[in-house]
Formats: sequence, C-alpha cells, structure tokens
Amino acid sequence: METHGPLGTLWVGFGLIAFYLALIWINLVLLPHFLTPLFIIPLTCVMDAWQARKARRSGAPTSPATQPVGARR
Repeated sequence: METHGPLGTLWVGFGLIAFYLALIWINLVLLPHFLTPLFIIPLTCVMDAWQARKARRSGAPTSPATQPVGARR
C-alpha cells in the first residue's frame, strides 16, 4: 500500500477546497451574470406588449415606447 503522508493529504485538501470554491463562484457569480440578459430582454418585450394592450383597452394615449414597432414614426 502506498502512502503520501500528512503533506499529501493537506495538498489534496487544499486542491479540493479550491475546486469547490471555484464551483460555487461559477454558480453564484458567473451563471447569473451571463443568464440574466437571456430572461430580461424577452421579458421587456412582453411587458411592452402588455402595457400597449392595457392602454388600448383603457383608451389612454400610449407613449412611443409602448407602441408596436410598425406604428412608430
């Protein structure tokens, strides 16, 4: 049986700690940073359509930001 002693155990321990810290960092920092625009951009289009429909139903004048793209001049 081969043994690496306490120094090898510490070395592997530090490596595992670094690995799991990097994994947590990726999941908590990088994923939200890159995935948030994938949800925010389509959501703004849905919200614009919802506001335009709401304004049409109430008869209130709409701002250019809530009008469909073809209606802008």
